Formats: sequence, structure tokens, C-alpha cells
Amino acid sequence: MAGTDTLRELTRTRKWAHQKLLDKGSKVYRAFLEMEASTFADGVLPKKTKELIAVGISVRLNCESCMQWHIEQAVAAGAGSAEVLEAVEVGIEMGGGPATVAARFALQVMEQLFGEDK
Repeated sequence: MAGTDTLRELTRTRKWAHQKLLDKGSKVYRAFLEMEASTFADGVLPKKTKELIAVGISVRLNCESCMQWHIEQAVAAGAGSAEVLEAVEVGIEMGGGPATVAARFALQVMEQLFGEDK
């Protein structure tokens, strides 16, 4: 089970790599950041909805860092625990049995953000 230390390490590593790529002047990474900003900006679909879509995709791909990031971003955009859970469930459905394994990590991130009683 991923504990708080694991989640903190994922965050630390993501921030470290982000800064390294910026410091190295990566044009590809900067283009990615611009694409990410455009993708998740409010449009016909609000940012919250787009982040919830990304949560489901992250579960399907079994990308722990992606799950953590997009769950955190969805919560920051106003998503509640029930909305995040439904996005996780969409990922499970799209991925079948293997996605239920990935969903375990998403549940751990949710527990950290929302607490055990939610």
C-alpha cells in the first residue's frame, strides 16, 4: 500500500524532474507544458471535468504519478470524493481486471486528500 511517504516521494520526484527539464532548456518539455495548459484550461468542458477524465485514463494506464497529479488537480478544481471515485470507476471499466489493481493507488491518494471517513 502506498503510504504518505510514497506519495511525497512521487511529488518530490515530479517537481525535481520538472525543474531539471526547465533548467536544461528543454523545448519539447516547454511545448508539452503549453499543450497541458491549453488542454486543461476551461473551455466547453470545465477544468474539473477534464481532470476527472484524466483520472480515469490514468487508472487505465496504471500511471501512479499521473493518478496522483490528476486527482490532486481535480480536487483543486473543485471535485469531491464521489466525483473522483466515479472517474476511477470509469478507468476500471475501461481497463477491466488490471485497472482494478491501478485503482488501488488512486484510492490511496483519495484517502490522503479526503481522509478515511469520506
